[in-house]
Amino acid sequence: MGPYIVRRAMLLVPFLFLISLISFIVIQLPPGSFVDTYRQNLESQGGSLNEGQLAALEERYGLDQPLPVQYVRWITNIVFEGDFGNSFRYQRPVADILVERVPRTVAISLVAILLTWLIAIPLGIFSALRQYSVWDYLLTLISFVGLSIPAFLLALVLMYVVFTNTGWLVTGLYSPEFRDAPWSLAKFGDLVKNLWLPLIVLAVTGAAGTIRILRATLLDELQKPYVTTARAKGLPNWKVILKYPVRLAINPLISTIGWLLPAVVGGELVVSKVLNLPTVGPVILEAALAEDMYLAGGFVLILSTLTVIGTLLSDILLTWLDPRIRY
Repeated sequence: MGPYIVRRAMLLVPFLFLISLISFIVIQLPPGSFVDTYRQNLESQGGSLNEGQLAALEERYGLDQPLPVQYVRWITNIVFEGDFGNSFRYQRPVADILVERVPRTVAISLVAILLTWLIAIPLGIFSALRQYSVWDYLLTLISFVGLSIPAFLLALVLMYVVFTNTGWLVTGLYSPEFRDAPWSLAKFGDLVKNLWLPLIVLAVTGAAGTIRILRATLLDELQKPYVTTARAKGLPNWKVILKYPVRLAINPLISTIGWLLPAVVGGELVVSKVLNLPTVGPVILEAALAEDMYLAGGFVLILSTLTVIGTLLSDILLTWLDPRIRY
């Protein structure tokens, strides 16, 4: 297992290089330079930059140098100084915005993924074991409905139901009275009260497809000879199912761990706009629309890197669950 993990880890280096190169290309996409866009943005707001400030910005980002030199300076600043550049839209360092937004998004995504699996894995197993029963048809119907309903529509419906029945409007992570309050147990309780709805939306929409995948893979495993052999040897049915077929059937779920974060962020974009959540999705959209490319490039770099690392983790988990993979 050790050599396999080392080989997979070695592949991260070229992938991370390509990711950084693509992120830099994203920054270079708009016409003109960052300084030109920054100056135009300031002038539209009634501000201005003097020649000394312009020269300092050009020196900082190497904008008077060829593109390869600019790339080396940009990635060097990130790796050794944590300097992703400045966001002209927010008038703040990109690193500060990343530190503020990325951990929230990762935390919400991880909790949503765990909830998705807690819902989908038992229901997927139950549906496969009760194939063509009333329960199987019911779960299939619910899954198809879940797949067809957009996450933002489900969020709007739940907001309406909650508001009409309780008068409580779910928007943001905190209620207005707690947004600027110091951290306390009451503030944590308010966070939990506001966070359950987006988590349910993300978990339900994700569970619909996961149930179908798990049901299909488990049904395929149950037809294999080793299951028949295990049953013929007199092993309890629950042990036969849980020890091997279920263990192999969840391989597709483990193998897609690396894709789950961008997938959740993609769904989280619209949900966050609807529910006013201060996460990554809305900021990426605003940065792209405003051509705030250092901010957009920073998010692309971080999220892509997390995806690659998540893929490595899924490979390691797969080799533990299914030793055949390492060979």
